[in-house]
Amino acid sequence: MRNTKYKNKIILLFIFLFAIISIVTISSASTYLSPSLGNLALKQLLWYGIGFILIFIIMKLKNDYIYHSAWFLYILCNLLLLCLLLFAPAINNSKCWFTIPGIGSFQPSEFMKISLILLLGVMINKFREKTDKPTLKEEFIFILKTLLIVLIPSVLTFLEPDTGAVIIYFVIYFFMMFASGIRLRWFVILGLLALAVIGFVLGTYFLNENLFIQIFGNDLYYRLDRIFAWQDGNGLQLENALAAIGSAGVFGHGYNQTPIYFPESGTDFIFAVFASNFGLLGSLLLILLIISFDCKLIHIATKKIKPIDKFVLAGIIGMLVFQQVQNIGMTIGLFPITGITLPFISYGGSSLLSYMLMIGLIMNMQEEKYSYSIFKDAT
Repeated sequence: MRNTKYKNKIILLFIFLFAIISIVTISSASTYLSPSLGNLALKQLLWYGIGFILIFIIMKLKNDYIYHSAWFLYILCNLLLLCLLLFAPAINNSKCWFTIPGIGSFQPSEFMKISLILLLGVMINKFREKTDKPTLKEEFIFILKTLLIVLIPSVLTFLEPDTGAVIIYFVIYFFMMFASGIRLRWFVILGLLALAVIGFVLGTYFLNENLFIQIFGNDLYYRLDRIFAWQDGNGLQLENALAAIGSAGVFGHGYNQTPIYFPESGTDFIFAVFASNFGLLGSLLLILLIISFDCKLIHIATKKIKPIDKFVLAGIIGMLVFQQVQNIGMTIGLFPITGITLPFISYGGSSLLSYMLMIGLIMNMQEEKYSYSIFKDAT
């Protein structure tokens, strides 16, 4: 048990380092942020404080209690997504947030990610307990059930619109289904179907714009138009972010010395702020810290933990790695701009609290691993 506490301290150390980097970088980004947003660095510090309290609460409740509440949390998050579409005011032409006077905004899609991970983990675990060697029919029915679970919030979130969150839902689904041990042929079939759908959508978009708008509407057309602008390096965000990073050199311009303005500097493009302030050396150290954290989570997944914990951890790892790669990649022009933030670093109360909930689950896995290992060895 003492060794477990030591390992949990390592996880907390990562989070403390992320907190310092996040608050310092957001403070630097505030130079170009509207004063009406308030002191975002101070707010992020507050969110981190609440997040550590949430970790403590989750560790007191234990994971089994959270897993038993998976269906309730999933239904609640879907109701919140539906209420967004029906009642929430539009902000920047999107209905992604509830506005809470005196506190800020609340984004249900961030908590949908964790509720989706929990429910899929529960469903996969029950499926694996039912049979070790499921038939093709049983796997097919299971895939349809789990796919429906993902499609419901995906449709609601897509209508907000929040394409980035929808992509993350399916990334979570892919990683967790892969960890479930179903036959690989299903991934080939699903992959071919996805390619066929994507091929039809993109083919219509590039070959016949009028037909595309007739079928899918103006909203999706402009979303794709925004995504593909990255190919030419177009757009104020990408151009100025690349200029800020490229001019930073090895050691950067220094704290609070971001040389040029670009939108969303505290959220989507937080890495550009950090890179411009601390240069190539600082960027490499941050990336190394992120990789070390991910490797720590992967190491936990390879140990003797409960099967349901492995499935849940697969979803968490898949989500975090995808967001990290996508966010940094879009910032330096390698990937399309999708509005996906950098976990633990970008500003955002809803996203940060959802990540801290996951950290609480992971720390519980560390503690429960000891008793589970003894049980497995005894049997």
